[in-house]
Amino acid sequence: MIRKAFIMHVYPDQHQEYEKRHNEIWPEMVEELKRHGVHNYSIFLDKETSQLFSFIEIEDEEKWNQMATTKINQKWWAFMEPVMETNPDKSPVSKDLREVFHLD
Repeated sequence: MIRKAFIMHVYPDQHQEYEKRHNEIWPEMVEELKRHGVHNYSIFLDKETSQLFSFIEIEDEEKWNQMATTKINQKWWAFMEPVMETNPDKSPVSKDLREVFHLD
């Protein structure tokens, strides 16, 4: 299993909406994530900074990277664009973090 972590930003006035949209995540989005090797995915919010910390466990880096090209993922990005910082292609602006410690 590959562990990944990354940081994103939600707009300060959109914290509740961001959480609401994830609480109501589309079943087809969940299915697609699982098809692309996702086994564990958590997102945490720092309300003071509007920073999102994401942790994910995936089977394969290439399989995970292919998720970005799926129709449902493209639709999700467009859905989330109004509530968070995004790139021109509507993907979330994110910064990968390097793992420096892990304990099972």
